[in-house]
Amino acid sequence: VQLQAFGGGLVQAGGSLRLSCAASGRTIGRYYMGWFRQAPGKEREFVATVSRDGGVTNYADSVKGRFTISRDNAKNTVYLQMNSLKPEDTAVYYCAGNYLKFTVVPGDYNYWGQGTLVTVSS
Repeated sequence: VQLQAFGGGLVQAGGSLRLSCAASGRTIGRYYMGWFRQAPGKEREFVATVSRDGGVTNYADSVKGRFTISRDNAKNTVYLQMNSLKPEDTAVYYCAGNYLKFTVVPGDYNYWGQGTLVTVSS
């Protein structure tokens, strides 16, 4: 499956953005999907993940209550709604998929999109 993330941009602190991850090649309904991010000089970190049917989600503590992950398997798309953005949310955001387990570990994901940059100004 090929993944393409888009929707990033420049936003002021307190603002919102919605990222999308469009899949092609295979239906994403068979994959657990996640969002990760990497800030300059830092390691890639987990943001959110969603089960195959969208019924179960998990979030990093740093985004809990502000971000919402969702999926529309009919549209082969995964979303990340980001509200109350903070400057520390600035990073390149990646979507990823794996077909084995519901996990927060980047190394468990087999498929990655190219990333989209989110910049939050103070």
